[in-house]
Amino acid sequence: MSNSNESINPNRRSFLGKAGAAVATTLVAPGVVLHASARTRDPDEPVTDAVRWGMLIDTSKCADGCNDCVQACEKENGLDMVTMPEGADPENWDRQRPRWIRQIQLQDNLTGQITSLPMMCQHCEEPPCADVCPTGASFRRADGIVMVDRHICIGCRYCMMACPYKARSFIHEEIEVKPTHAPRGKGCVESCNFCVHRLDRGETTTACQDACRHQAIAFGDLKDKNSAVSKALDSVKSRQLRADLQLNTGVRYSGV
Repeated sequence: MSNSNESINPNRRSFLGKAGAAVATTLVAPGVVLHASARTRDPDEPVTDAVRWGMLIDTSKCADGCNDCVQACEKENGLDMVTMPEGADPENWDRQRPRWIRQIQLQDNLTGQITSLPMMCQHCEEPPCADVCPTGASFRRADGIVMVDRHICIGCRYCMMACPYKARSFIHEEIEVKPTHAPRGKGCVESCNFCVHRLDRGETTTACQDACRHQAIAFGDLKDKNSAVSKALDSVKSRQLRADLQLNTGVRYSGV
């Protein structure tokens, strides 16, 4: 693992035009929430590399047994709507059900220290999932978000095998209830997308960040030196998991 913070952001520059937006929330149906923002990105406006979205997770603030970020992610993206099929084995279902964030434990082979942390898609600059995808369904946006185009995903699961973080889920069953911003269907792969539906509306936080009562998650524009995540990265030592793979991940961890 590398302790360097520099590779994630070698040429930071200010990103202008990001205004704070007041957000109104309307509950339209159980589990479905619409957000209105004073500033949204035009759907026809291309995403650019003026921004690189990223996250820092301070594992020293993660409390044992806390899974607020997991629950918030599942509620935000409709994963809590996915139910176990009738007759399924509960143990198998628990292993296979879709998850965008997993709580895992890492042990340092040298010190024996065990650290609990949330694991999600690391939003690599050079994503292995995209390299192996035969249809281009796995791709990286110009702003650094790694995503899956469900319209062209053929369910081969090569991306799942290529991901060194085991951060992708496969939908095994037909799904009847789902939010409009996170549609899912049998035979497709999916993973954390930094709550891209929020970002494209002009919002600047993720569901997991908002839900973390311990303030262990900083999120924002890695190219803006004044963003919360950039300031957090400047203030603590951080590292990327599996730095030996040289993927330049958009998610970094401190306290590991």
